[in-house]
Amino acid sequence: MELKYFRLIKTIAEEGNIANSSEKLFLTQSALSHQLRELEERLGFKVFHRTRNNWKLTKEGKELHKLANELFEKIDLGFSNIQQIKEGSKGSIRLSAECQSFFHGLPAFVQKMAVLYPEIEIDLSLDGSQRTVSQVLSDEVDIAIVTSEPATDSLFKMKVLEDEIFTIMHREHRFGDLPYLDVSHFADLHLIINSFPLESVSVYEHFLKPNKIIPQKVTAIPFTEVSLEMVNANMGVVCLPKWSLKSYKLPEDLVFKKIGRNGLKRSHYLVVKEEQRNRKHINAFIENFQEEFVR
Repeated sequence: MELKYFRLIKTIAEEGNIANSSEKLFLTQSALSHQLRELEERLGFKVFHRTRNNWKLTKEGKELHKLANELFEKIDLGFSNIQQIKEGSKGSIRLSAECQSFFHGLPAFVQKMAVLYPEIEIDLSLDGSQRTVSQVLSDEVDIAIVTSEPATDSLFKMKVLEDEIFTIMHREHRFGDLPYLDVSHFADLHLIINSFPLESVSVYEHFLKPNKIIPQKVTAIPFTEVSLEMVNANMGVVCLPKWSLKSYKLPEDLVFKKIGRNGLKRSHYLVVKEEQRNRKHINAFIENFQEEFVR
């Protein structure tokens, strides 16, 4: 039974006659009479007892009217819930990342979110540092990507991906023939990084710092293209995961060296305060981020 018939029964029962119903449904009396006659023929019983100015529901009609009310109440409730969901997916998200290399994949994701959720505003903070976790805890940042799992129950943590950092150098570098770089080799290297402080650089924090090694020279260059040009000129080395370089055309003379005999592997985690996780716009971000990045 089509929805228009339920609306017809509900309107005539509420208005009391077909004349008033015609105005409310924006149809002629002739069109309404035709629809009602067609319905009654299909059902095999009368829906209304007709008089000139006062139409009354039959016993069968009362059941249909009751069903119509229940049906439209559910429809209204459904649309109300949809509207609440839509309005709930509003808000701003301050997003940061501890590892600068992660920013290579974030702009495209932020653009995708803008299409899917135009009511969610994402502010991408590019000042990744070792303060990222404390920024989340102090509400300076809403969501962060970090390279060490925080040891606190007040944060929701979701493992995003695992990767490996390599040292990228020119093949004619004096360490170019080595199968991997040991920690002692870094004491004689010119290390090119995205930005200071050095503690925000994964190779330092996870490999050099525990061994109390500081590179001979450290230069901060915020542009990966420029860093790679310097490496290609054999003026230093960079340490990055391979996936962060997919969008670059790498010179043929560059080589990738493992860091340590077993390689330098790390995990990335998305973190957000537990009390914020179930907010609709935050949850929408996490679900889409998981689809995009979780490996």
